[in-house]
Amino acid sequence: MKRIAILTALSLLGPGAFAQTENTMKGSEIRKEPLVLTQQWDKTFAKSEDVNHEKVTFVTRYGITLAADMYSPKDASGKMPAVAVSGPFGAVKEQCSGLWAQKIAQMGYVTIAFDPSFTGESGGYPRRMASPDINTEDFMAAVDFLSTLESVDPERIGIVGLCGWAGMAINAAALDTRIKATVTSTMYDMSRVNANGYFDGSDSEKARHENKAALCAQRTRDYARGYYEMGGGVADTIPEEAPQFLKDYHGYYKTPRGFHPRSGNSTDGWSVTGCTSFINQPILRYSKEIRSAVLMLHGSEAHSLYFSKDAYAFMTEGSPYAANKELVIIEGANHCDLYDGGEKGYIPWQRIQDFLKANLK
Repeated sequence: MKRIAILTALSLLGPGAFAQTENTMKGSEIRKEPLVLTQQWDKTFAKSEDVNHEKVTFVTRYGITLAADMYSPKDASGKMPAVAVSGPFGAVKEQCSGLWAQKIAQMGYVTIAFDPSFTGESGGYPRRMASPDINTEDFMAAVDFLSTLESVDPERIGIVGLCGWAGMAINAAALDTRIKATVTSTMYDMSRVNANGYFDGSDSEKARHENKAALCAQRTRDYARGYYEMGGGVADTIPEEAPQFLKDYHGYYKTPRGFHPRSGNSTDGWSVTGCTSFINQPILRYSKEIRSAVLMLHGSEAHSLYFSKDAYAFMTEGSPYAANKELVIIEGANHCDLYDGGEKGYIPWQRIQDFLKANLK
């Protein structure tokens, strides 16, 4: 007990409690791991001739090396504003996050679209795991990287999150004061949907207990067999009686419009236990304290609209920083229409450009 008390007391003193001498270690080295990166253009969208493109890597605070596509205007000069993009949840940078990054680069920004930890070309093992902490850090590590580029003004950095990574973007903005503007599109609150089910249909202690028991039993099976079972991505065929949002997902992830072989949603999905920690780790708890600007976009026909509506209400009600927050509902758009614009070009690019210009100036 005495030893525990001493260790607890030392931990409370914090990292600056003991001065370092010249002979002590300065800190943990930031190390990149080598990644195998595809160099040919393998995106689900056409390459723009108006921007430069290159593959880059950077490291998170947890030592995971992330892979990204970096886009920049060909006529760029001087210090420029920058934007990091990620999502949707289970997608890769070759899908719509890359489309967003390329489009925003055409507006005059240095941009990156990155694969989150454990997915795509990024590092992290085992594969297809998710964490509210680690995935929030992914965005913050992207800001680290952009802040240190010679071509970027570190005081003018924004982020864009799509689908499940929209919630992570808000969480990052609540923590990272370097982020000056945040755009979310067709947001999912991954903590809420994992804890409560779709449309809060399993929001009870009993339902959560049964879910946790099943996930824990799966952990035991996985460990005994020596591998993490995959849960499966979007089904190859969708029955006629299936909910419309599943048909919308199929129309993006399983067709030439959005299919990519490295995308979990297009192939074998997340590991069955991959999202367990979201159940009891809410990600939006301190969103009221975000001082920087936030623009939330959602389709009026999206099954997920309630996530953005409730997140916006919580973020703004009673907050002294509500004036620079905005929720824009795009009439007629479903969830996946705000991935790539859909058939009718639903993404309000001019609205996004105006927002970024006003807040990354």
